This record gives sequence, structure tokens and C-alpha cells, in this order.
Amino acid sequence: MANSLWDTRAISYSACAAQVFLFVFFMSAEFSLLTIMSYDRYVAICKPLHYGTLVGSRACVHMAAGAWGSGFLYAVLHTANIFLIPLCQGNTLDQFFCEIAQILKLSCSDAYLREVGLIVVSLLVAFGCFVFIVVSYVKIFRAVLRIPSEQGQHKAFSMCLPHLAVVSLFLSTAMVAYLKPPFISSLSLDVVVAVLYSVVPPAVNPLIYSFRNKELKDAVLKLMTGCFSKAINCPFLDAYHS
Repeated sequence: MANSLWDTRAISYSACAAQVFLFVFFMSAEFSLLTIMSYDRYVAICKPLHYGTLVGSRACVHMAAGAWGSGFLYAVLHTANIFLIPLCQGNTLDQFFCEIAQILKLSCSDAYLREVGLIVVSLLVAFGCFVFIVVSYVKIFRAVLRIPSEQGQHKAFSMCLPHLAVVSLFLSTAMVAYLKPPFISSLSLDVVVAVLYSVVPPAVNPLIYSFRNKELKDAVLKLMTGCFSKAINCPFLDAYHS
């Protein structure tokens, strides 16, 4: 984002490696944490009496450590593998950051197949997490629909919908980026799609989760109401309408 805003088109080799490492690290860790959060909601709604034992403080520490640890491992493997590949197709990346797919286009040997194999393994693991999330939410919605009171259903849905919105946004943008057909690929489209999956989800995550907070919703509503009333009472608008 800084490179784009400052119109900086050059980046050093070490900075590019740092970008790849941090990008893979945070993407992997976030998807792992989203998977853990689906398990948390499944236990809270489907097994509420066992929540204290299944998702206690020690279990949370272990799951969080596993998420960050696996993200770090994937980042080290991908970064080391990519930057051991000889690059001889120039030094221009058709992207606004050091994206793995764009770096592989600069390779000049069959060594890039190792990275492709590692990407396939990562996709299989990600698919396993995706199946886990889907199965968890199928069980969650079945349990919610069996709740007799409408208030209880609303409370359960309000706990799950922010997480489900973040998962949908994260996965849909990443799938569009990496699973779109090659014949519709273009430089401008690739950049737009990269912004969608790398910038948009992290930017809106805090907003989506924070709207479960009643004080924040009241503050936003008050701000919007105040802006609207100021616009109505604006002398310029009065003069214009007169």
C-alpha cells in the first residue's frame, strides 16, 4: 500500500523476500485462526456445557500457537523455496507487490516445480480447513434452527454472522485471484484482484467484528445522524433551495 501511494516502483531483493514472507505468514495464520473461530462457535452453540473444557484458556493458547506456528513454517518454506530459484526473465513484476505467482514467471529452470508442489500441498491443507468450516456451520445452523426462542436464535446468529462474513470475503477474493481462468487474465485485472484479496479483507475485518459492539453501533448511528442533520441545516443548502 505504501509503494502504491508513494508511486515507488523499485524494491530491493531483501525487501521483496520480506514481503513474500510476511504475506504468506499473515495469510496462513489468518486462515488458521478463522478455522479455529468456526470451531469455537460450534462448541459454544452445539456443546455449550462442554465449552469450558473444550475451549479453555490452555486450549486457546495451544490453538493460537498452532495457527501462528504453522503460518511461520509455511512462510519460511515458501520464501526459502522461491528465492532459491534462479530468476533470468528480467526483474519486472507485473504487480504492486512481490506476489509469488509473478515471481515464478521470472524463473528460468524447472526448479519452480518445487514451489508449485508446495503450493498444491498448501491448497490441500486450505481445502481441508474450508471443509471443516463448512461442516461446522452446517451443524451450527441445524442447532440454531432447533432453538425454540426467537431471541436465542438471533443471539446465536449475531455471534456467527460476523465470522461468516469475514470467511466469505477472505475466501471469495482469494479464489477469484488464484482460480480465475488464464484467458481472462490481464495486467489491470490482476492488480485489481490482488487489491481485493490482500487489502480489502484486512481493512474491513475490524469493522465487521466491531459491529457486534452496541456502543460502536450507537456511536456510528449518532455520527451519521449528526452529519445528516448538519447537512439539512446547512445555510448553503438553504440558499440553494430558496
